[in-house]
Amino acid sequence: MTASFALCLTLLIPSVGAVLIALTGRNPNLRETVTLVTAGVLFIVVLMLLKMTSDGAPAAVILWYMVPGLPLALSIEPLGMLFGLVASGLWIVNSVYSIGYMRGNNEGHQTRFYICFAVAIASAMGIAFAANMFTLFIFYEVLTLSTYPLVTHKGNDDARRGGRIYMGILIGTSIGLQLVAIVWTYVASGTLDFTAGGILSGKVDGPMVPLLLALYMFGIGKAALMPFHRWLPAAMVAPTPVSALLHAVAVVKAGVFTVMKVAVYIFGIDFLAQTGGADWLIWVAAFTVLAASLVAMTKDNLKARLAYSTVSQLSYVVLGAALATSMGVIGGSMQIVMHAFGKITLFFCAGAIYVATHKTEISQMTGLGRVMPFTFGAFFIGALSIIGLPPMGGAWSKWYLMLGAAETHHVIIIIVLMVSSLLNVAYLLPLVARGFFLPAEDSEPIAQSVGAAANPQAPRQRPKIQEAPLLCVLPPCFTAFGCLVLFFYADYIYRLLEPLVTQ
Repeated sequence: MTASFALCLTLLIPSVGAVLIALTGRNPNLRETVTLVTAGVLFIVVLMLLKMTSDGAPAAVILWYMVPGLPLALSIEPLGMLFGLVASGLWIVNSVYSIGYMRGNNEGHQTRFYICFAVAIASAMGIAFAANMFTLFIFYEVLTLSTYPLVTHKGNDDARRGGRIYMGILIGTSIGLQLVAIVWTYVASGTLDFTAGGILSGKVDGPMVPLLLALYMFGIGKAALMPFHRWLPAAMVAPTPVSALLHAVAVVKAGVFTVMKVAVYIFGIDFLAQTGGADWLIWVAAFTVLAASLVAMTKDNLKARLAYSTVSQLSYVVLGAALATSMGVIGGSMQIVMHAFGKITLFFCAGAIYVATHKTEISQMTGLGRVMPFTFGAFFIGALSIIGLPPMGGAWSKWYLMLGAAETHHVIIIIVLMVSSLLNVAYLLPLVARGFFLPAEDSEPIAQSVGAAANPQAPRQRPKIQEAPLLCVLPPCFTAFGCLVLFFYADYIYRLLEPLVTQ
């Protein structure tokens, strides 16, 4: 198998999987087997691509010339390889979790759910391996359209309202801003190919540089940069596996991945550093980091709190791109992986709590840690990674971002990152403390024996462990372990990303 053929398979496998899921929809066991096999085969193909390209095999293919000079084309570079690995690998875990969640809640329209999920992953693969901005934009829009039925899955008024906000902001920003930036780039440079060092040096200058960058940054609505972030909390009406898809596997990661691709391959970090075209973006990203964290602290609904946490964490990637330094790019790119594992763990845990107890508000979860120790333990580990504490993977992305800020003498940005970590502690760890260390407020009286009833001083029985179904508990435990593994094997990610800043 050639690398070019394997590239085509990354689109073909999930697309064929979507068709097979539709054909097997009447048999849930077969349908879900098809989903898991498709996810597994895709991940194997992406791993093969990593091996082949590491050995020096060329990997590029033109799928179709839609118009002369603008091919729909695929190729591999380090950042795309990283995103492809994250999206395809976490699809397996999310599929296992989805089976437990969808069955545990007796959700309707499950076949449609799995079909749209497969199409969304196919579009994520197209984004990851896009050879030019035109190809990326096409798959970016397909991702938006394929996830809309997932956001509105429940079909109630809240779901439809959330879907309207989701589509309105994402389509509005991409057509009204990002497409304008793409056309401007093509007119100025004559190409949209992703090129090491960028394609705009000498083609755009003066105030046009920050203006064009602003069209891209605000046009990439999936990056949730304030004030175009409202779609993300609105989309939390979706089932938890969809929230995990939005926050960790595909959608927001496609957004910040696109931000980094634009900074590195369209503008070029040297060009941005020389012109100062991204200086304004540093402060917008820093504001989003802090403001979203402050909003998260006010939310009692767990998924809403996690949604605003994601808005904050995504701007770490934007900040890394805006710093326009080698360490900033490494740190921002690492954050794509570290945040994916940490945040998918937190959403998996939120869904497991809902399946087991139907509780959604943090104030309702007092004492739950003692009856759901594996779920709350996994939440604790995921939270530590999001906070950025060793020995969790999230520590490395923040470390390199601070080095990038130090390179440009932005001491205030280092302070922003430190304050952000403290705010992460303030809105994530209280749930763990409430779950493990406070007595349940609404639990049934714990049964006592006759002898114990006669003796009030007799020890009370420990609460019985009542976790969610196994398929809802194993995935967050696995991804929580992944947060730990990423800390000790971050060097592999660094070496994969190093060509971004050495070309």
